[in-house]
Amino acid sequence: MWLGVAIQTGLLLLFAVGIYMWLGRQQRQQQQQQSALEKRLEYAAKQLAGSQLEVEELRAGIIGVGQRVLQLDSGLSQLSEQLTAQLQQLADKQQALELTDPESKIYSRAMKMVQLGADLDEIMRECELPRAEAELLFNLHQQKQQG
Repeated sequence: MWLGVAIQTGLLLLFAVGIYMWLGRQQRQQQQQQSALEKRLEYAAKQLAGSQLEVEELRAGIIGVGQRVLQLDSGLSQLSEQLTAQLQQLADKQQALELTDPESKIYSRAMKMVQLGADLDEIMRECELPRAEAELLFNLHQQKQQG
């Protein structure tokens, strides 16, 4: 009987040693896997930090570009307003000159007659223009219609 108990105890002890060795191997594998995962996590964290830095740099650059665009837009608006005002002043001056310059009135009237279809002799007679000037007005009108 002692022999049976000794064999059972030996087998039990052998089984316990086998389980202990198997558990040790499993623990080492898990530690290796954990170490590999920690390295991957550390690498991913470094990549994330680098990406966040790049995003911040891009964001700062975009903000700078946006501010510059707003400045340029504001400057463009101011220039547009100035040009519109200058154009209006020039138009007013031109109109004032047309009203005060009798020759300008004659040429304006002659051009209007050309646009309305008057012939060369009629324009020369009504506006008292020489033939060369009346022909010039006709040619200018034809160029405007073609261009």
